[in-house]
Amino acid sequence: MSEGEEAGGTGAEQRPRLPPGQAVRHEHRPLYYGRVPTFRPERWDFRVFGATESLGTYRWTWQEFGGLPRTDVVRDFHCVMRFTVPGVPWGGLLATDLVRLAPPSPEVTHVMAWGEYGYSANLRVDDFLDDGVLLATHRDGVALAPEHGFPVRLVVPHLYGWKSVKWLRSVEYMVGDRRGFWEERGYHNRADPWNEERFSHQEEPGDGPPLR
Repeated sequence: MSEGEEAGGTGAEQRPRLPPGQAVRHEHRPLYYGRVPTFRPERWDFRVFGATESLGTYRWTWQEFGGLPRTDVVRDFHCVMRFTVPGVPWGGLLATDLVRLAPPSPEVTHVMAWGEYGYSANLRVDDFLDDGVLLATHRDGVALAPEHGFPVRLVVPHLYGWKSVKWLRSVEYMVGDRRGFWEERGYHNRADPWNEERFSHQEEPGDGPPLR
């Protein structure tokens, strides 16, 4: 689903505003793989599973998810397609708040974010817990549009946009790395825009598991 669409993150304050190879674009066509899913609130739930501290699965219905703490952040969004949308206002549940509600095992090193239709993107746990990463329900002060990931999308501002999974349904805690959808299809395993980590052929040893 979520392709290299939008992405977020201004990076450290001493860095230039735009990562290398990027240009500012305020308007853009949403990019995604597949079709926009139909939201059925009575069937929707959100889960955290895998290597949790309790070894159990955490689950919230749509109504319960709406009652979780909400935080507003403003971050740039960096697309692998070489454009950046500056200063996007997002609102939702911080990833750091999620892990307080659903603690991971101390051995967890990575997470897999799962969207509708089995779309996935892997992240180092330090990237998942970085400042401004959130499970967004709002953009520009209103609920997300369906094509932007309604009802929930992951927003990882400091990485390229394909890591910001639309139509998010679950987070899996992992004790090792495993490539997600686009990472298995030629995109860089880490996706740092400040280092222009766009494609898998740029990877150095240790950047990710071998391509299958």
